[in-house]
Amino acid sequence: MANHEGMLASAKYIAETVLAPSARQNDREGRFSIEAISALGEAGLLGLTLPEEVGGCGLGPHSFSGVMAAIAEADASVAMVYLMHTLAASTIVAAPRSDLFSGILRDIAAGRHLSTLAFSEAGSRSHFWAPVSRARTNGAGIRLSAKKSWVTSAGHARSYVVSALSPDGSGPTNTTLYLVPNEVAGLSIAGRWDGLGLRANASAPMVLDDCHLGSELRLTEDGAGFQAMMNVVLPQFNLGSTCVALGLCRAAIKETTAHLKAGRFEHFGQSLGEALLRALLATMVIETDGLSARVDDLVDRLERPRDTTMLRVLERKAAAGETAISVTSAAMRAAGGAAFSKHLSIERFFRDAQAGAIMAPTSDVLREFIGRATLGMELF
Repeated sequence: MANHEGMLASAKYIAETVLAPSARQNDREGRFSIEAISALGEAGLLGLTLPEEVGGCGLGPHSFSGVMAAIAEADASVAMVYLMHTLAASTIVAAPRSDLFSGILRDIAAGRHLSTLAFSEAGSRSHFWAPVSRARTNGAGIRLSAKKSWVTSAGHARSYVVSALSPDGSGPTNTTLYLVPNEVAGLSIAGRWDGLGLRANASAPMVLDDCHLGSELRLTEDGAGFQAMMNVVLPQFNLGSTCVALGLCRAAIKETTAHLKAGRFEHFGQSLGEALLRALLATMVIETDGLSARVDDLVDRLERPRDTTMLRVLERKAAAGETAISVTSAAMRAAGGAAFSKHLSIERFFRDAQAGAIMAPTSDVLREFIGRATLGMELF
């Protein structure tokens, strides 16, 4: 039986032996790490949160947060792939159980199936919960045409959890979720990924051109997709995103500390760490420890839900993105030319950290939600 300590130890071992050695090269080439996914799958980590009845580990937010942060500390791109896979798996678990879905879940738990989300569309931009594409009824199934953007693991996943307006939906939140196999006719990757950060997660656009999907691939009832996105996806996504930020902060502190210990002001006979840069490092540590406490608080509220749980879900990602940018920016300043010239990995951490603030829901959108919630207003 899987336990928290064992799975976290496995994640840290894979992070140190598989992810960290190739992270810089994969970032430079924009290369998706098949080796990382294979290692995570063999260790059972692709099924970390799946029920034991389908071969999963049956572990919850506490274990998920620890594993996410450990992976992100080595390679944030792999961490984002892992996050999107876990969200897709959770969505499949929440669907009415069928032989098809049970088989897919068992394949996920066995490390044979990578899945991901395909929600965002250019037409609704950062409002990932409101697709503009619409499913059309076709006999016992539907036909779907859509242009999805920012699909992590595009071209590498075996299935995609895809959102669309319901055939008879009357508003932007009247949506349905479908599980789209990678081999379905009409599905294609619409371009390569060449971003500023998270360069190795294959977050490319994807096109569904009149794809036919049978009714057995529907994950939610018509019109219930929005509820699944808010109740299943959003809390876990915000927790995972916060843990990615935490991992980046820890990585920045570790590399900055090593640089300050090794570098010297020869004319003073001092290490860099004996000069004023210590205060900058201390600020990084304070901010990172504060973020770690926020993660623990959110885990507690997800494991023991209460009235303030959703507010904390919204707050944590907004705070985490800005903390990661602040800490990695301080690391860039502390390491100076060594970071700017890419002699260290700090500049990769800095670039990867930028994604948190602009990844839907963006920090600005989250602040709007937080303000509405505080005023007792409806969020949508």
